[in-house]
Amino acid sequence: MSVNTSVVNSKIPAIFIGHGSPMNAIEDNPYTKAWEQLGKTLPRPNAILVISAHWYTRGTAVTSMLKPKTIHDFGGFPEALYQIEYPAPGSPELAQQVADLLAPEPIFLDKEEWGLDHGTWEILVRMYPEADIPVIQLSIDGTKPATWHHELGKKLAILREQGVLIMGSGNVVHNLRAMNWQNDQAEPYPWALSFEQFVYDNLQSKAIPHPLTKGLEREDGKLSNPSAEHYLPILPILGTWDGEEEVSTPIEGIVSASLSMLSVIVGSSSSYFE
Repeated sequence: MSVNTSVVNSKIPAIFIGHGSPMNAIEDNPYTKAWEQLGKTLPRPNAILVISAHWYTRGTAVTSMLKPKTIHDFGGFPEALYQIEYPAPGSPELAQQVADLLAPEPIFLDKEEWGLDHGTWEILVRMYPEADIPVIQLSIDGTKPATWHHELGKKLAILREQGVLIMGSGNVVHNLRAMNWQNDQAEPYPWALSFEQFVYDNLQSKAIPHPLTKGLEREDGKLSNPSAEHYLPILPILGTWDGEEEVSTPIEGIVSASLSMLSVIVGSSSSYFE
């Protein structure tokens, strides 16, 4: 896959990361190595706002505590994974700014309940292992239509001009029941390939509504995403696109037949990966 690129923008990029298994926090593979490279080569952010598949709510919330806890929201994994802590500071100020940007939508400022789930820290522990950049999470409101999530990105886009890295964390193909758990190199299902290609082909679409907001209405979209939470985080990231910036896919690949690791950068430069 390749995306035509020509414009380099001074705003900090926005990124969507296909996060895959929590084991990526401790394993070395092409995907985790690529995350480490992103951390070294992307402009260093002043703060990070993550929209993770693993905080799926009714209504919208944002973490607003000074010290968000590390949440081990999974079961049946090696003990080493449960020992990981990601003690990044929070930012109540950024949380309030997010709430203001999304007004009049009611945003719950979460001061104690949530924290950083594995959709956030499994990536950041590879990108920014020092955990010295403030991190907040914005929940995914499962009651809202897909178009709302795309519009969300448009409202948040100004944060990029302030050095805030807006990150979506999920997988555009995420069917755990269909996965080949014994072979991560298993041949992808035709529907997984076709839906991932549909996503790729429409990353720079200017159509209204955005074609990807209709993705889960497609037959291959339903097979690729039996539930919506891992797909939705790509929409606000694409919503931050100004229609001219470069869009690239530095990480690609489907593992275990039905889990896409496709990652997207809005506003990137090919020079980051030379």
